[in-house]
Amino acid sequence: MDKIRVNGVGIEVQRVPGPDGGRRVPIVFLHEGLGSVAMWRDWPAQVCAAAARPGIVYSRRGYGRSDPVPDVRGRGRLGPDYMHREAFEVLPALLAALQVEAPVLLGHSDGGTIALLHASRFPVTACVVMAPHVIVEDCSVSSIEAARGAFEANGLRDRLRRYHADVDGAFWQWNDIWLSPAFRDFDIRAECRGIEAPLLAIQGEDDPYGTLRQIHEIEPRGRYVTQVLAQCGHSPHRDQPERTKRAVADFLAGLP
Repeated sequence: MDKIRVNGVGIEVQRVPGPDGGRRVPIVFLHEGLGSVAMWRDWPAQVCAAAARPGIVYSRRGYGRSDPVPDVRGRGRLGPDYMHREAFEVLPALLAALQVEAPVLLGHSDGGTIALLHASRFPVTACVVMAPHVIVEDCSVSSIEAARGAFEANGLRDRLRRYHADVDGAFWQWNDIWLSPAFRDFDIRAECRGIEAPLLAIQGEDDPYGTLRQIHEIEPRGRYVTQVLAQCGHSPHRDQPERTKRAVADFLAGLP
């Protein structure tokens, strides 16, 4: 595990070695709204082995062991463009620091949204998204309101503590912005239409955070493959790990 400086911020980074000694373009894993390096567990290593590629896993600022966001519920509160800023400012700087060009991006939930945004503006070899958010739906808001209740009273805070050095900062930076009135107009469908790289989108039929509109309305320019998983919620890599891993590996094997 490393910690590197990106735009003056310490970012937790984990490297997954590839079977070819790292000569192939790596898969960069982008975590969910409450995720971190540790929360992925060993799934990135499994995917990298199946796809015969190295990997890079990192925790965004305020998550995992990355530097915290000061005054996250006050002056440090995130704005509605927080995923745009991660995709257009932080991720390019991180990739430059790691000397990575045109990676494969694999993002879950918020990380999927960040992957789509980055791919709309920067070169990537391919993009894989699991349960991304391209618009805000009523079910998304309801589920995030329920998460707030679970964090305050039903033990979610204690469960998350093992994955984040600053568990309160990690939770509130995500929950506050998603439940703010300003975020209800979040919509990246126009940006998605600029994606030219091959794109795979995976979503569970039982996802409480979004309907299948989230993947049906992406409409990129390039090759687009969707996969809907039965008996699967918001986290395909946890609910259907083998099917999801195989879908990713097969998709990447078909790249030119």
